[in-house]
Amino acid sequence: MVSRVHKRTGFHRNLQHLRSITKSHALFKTSVILDASEYIRSLKKKLQESDELAVCSSSVQNFIDHGPMPMLKVEAQEDGFMIRVLSQRNCKGLLVFILEAFEELGLQVLQARVSCVDAFSLEAMGIKEHNEGDDDDGHMDAQVVEQVMSKAIKNWRELPKQ
Repeated sequence: MVSRVHKRTGFHRNLQHLRSITKSHALFKTSVILDASEYIRSLKKKLQESDELAVCSSSVQNFIDHGPMPMLKVEAQEDGFMIRVLSQRNCKGLLVFILEAFEELGLQVLQARVSCVDAFSLEAMGIKEHNEGDDDDGHMDAQVVEQVMSKAIKNWRELPKQ
């Protein structure tokens, strides 16, 4: 008889503990168990969402945080373009993308000053290369140059970590 009472009090204690964990206000044993199973499902869902968020954040961490976008300024000059790119950070690898943009535009660098140590600073004078086979008049708009340079900076920002 003692063992039966002991089992009952142990079961009742466990049921009360389950109620407190699941925050169930049910009066019947089966209702408490149903509340507990719902609680477990909600915990599983939260865990799954947390795992998905962790996967997303780890894939985001594979990209370099370059901070704010480098400042770009393109000015049309008499015989070419003055291009200035400034950033508070050193912007590792950005110079390569900018030089590729010069090549894509067909601009020849006449003069350039670049610093990549603590901050990134580029000031370059570029003119349109004149090839004998060109049919166009050699005219290029500063807005086109700015768009291509902006695209180069954007492509650099989207580079994954090596």
